[in-house]
Amino acid sequence: MAKTRAQKEEQLTHLADKLRSAKSVIFADYRGLTMSQLSDLRSKLASEEAQLLVTKNTLMELALKSTRLPQTSNNIQTGPTATLFAFGDEISPLKILVRAFKDNGLGKVKGGFLDNAFMDEYAMVRLSTLPGKQELRGKTVSILAAPLQGMVGVLQANLRNLVYALDQIRISKGGEN
Repeated sequence: MAKTRAQKEEQLTHLADKLRSAKSVIFADYRGLTMSQLSDLRSKLASEEAQLLVTKNTLMELALKSTRLPQTSNNIQTGPTATLFAFGDEISPLKILVRAFKDNGLGKVKGGFLDNAFMDEYAMVRLSTLPGKQELRGKTVSILAAPLQGMVGVLQANLRNLVYALDQIRISKGGEN
């Protein structure tokens, strides 16, 4: 059933709101993926505060024009296009999308927006190889904690040596073994 003009305008407003509120927006060619693979991917993305939508290219182009985002290249909105909106972490939904495409051997990232800057396919795939926020936080904590752990080890060694020396003095004065 064809959509009315009012329904299309409502959908356009809805898409424009998503584009404004998303931290990153990724366009992908999802051809070849089955409905079960798409629904599995959508459920994984939902746990990361992200949403994958398939919309008409002309509707997405109109929504992009109504936002502050710069224009995309022409190949982004050609062919079947799924749009990934990341509302939480900017990179982890992209990682999930790229991993799903790689695991299934189908689909590819076309490009997208990160911090209102357009990035092509190559840049997006490179971003997906970066460590996630939690991993970077863990590495930072371990780097900061390493000198403290070393200092604790040195301080414990001095106490351990003192106890060992006192024990040797006790033994030399005729104390029990």
